[in-house]
Amino acid sequence: MFEQKKYLFLDHFWTKESGLSGMLVLLFIMHFVLIPIFGSYSSFMVIINIFWLMFLVAGIVALSRSKKHRYSLFIIPFFFVLFGWISVFERTPFVLFADIVCTIATFVLLIVLVLMKVFEPGPITEYRVVGSIVVYMLLANLWSVIYLFIYEQIPGAFQITLPPFESNTTQANFLYFSYITITTTGYGEIVPLHPFARSLVQVEAIVGVLYPVILIGRLVSDANENKGKRST
Repeated sequence: MFEQKKYLFLDHFWTKESGLSGMLVLLFIMHFVLIPIFGSYSSFMVIINIFWLMFLVAGIVALSRSKKHRYSLFIIPFFFVLFGWISVFERTPFVLFADIVCTIATFVLLIVLVLMKVFEPGPITEYRVVGSIVVYMLLANLWSVIYLFIYEQIPGAFQITLPPFESNTTQANFLYFSYITITTTGYGEIVPLHPFARSLVQVEAIVGVLYPVILIGRLVSDANENKGKRST
C-alpha cells in the first residue's frame, strides 16, 4: 500500500492505456529536446535518469503479479544504481562491464513492461499502437547506450564528425546515430569501423525494418478493425 501511494503520481502511466500516450510525449521531449540541448550538463542527466528509474519502479509495482515477482524485478534497478554509482569512483573493466550489463537489463525490463501493457487482455486500441511506438523509441535509446559504451572502450570503433556546437555530446551523437540507423536513413557523420560495432549496426537496421512491419503494422490493422466493429 505504501509503495503504491509513493508512486501514485506515476501510476496512471501504467494503469491506464492513455498513459502510453504520456510515455510517448515524455520520450519525445527527452530524446529530441532535453538530451540534444542539455545533454552536456551531467547533473541534468542525473535528474533525467532518476526520473526514469522511478518510472520503471512504478511500472514494476503496477504490473508485477505478486510481491515475490515484484521484489525479484527490483534487483535489476538496484544493481543498475549500485554499479552506476560505483563507476563514478572506480572505472575498472569489471565495474564498467557490470554497469553496461545492468543498464541493458534495465532498458530490456522497461521495454518488457511496456509490451505487457500493449498486449494485456482486451481489444487493440490506438493507445496500444502508441505503446508499440514507445518500444521502438526505447530500442533506439538502448542501442545508443551500447554504441556509446563501445566508443568509449574501443578506441577507433566509430569515426565521428563532430558539429561545432557546445551543447553537442557523445550521448546526443549516438542517440542521433541510433535513430538514423533504426530508421535506415544514414547520413554518414558517424561511421562504425570496428567489426563488432558494424554487426550491432546491422542488427539494429534489421530490427528497424522488421519491427514496424511485423508489430506496429499488425497493431494498426487490429485497431482499425476493432474501431470499425464499434462503429457498426
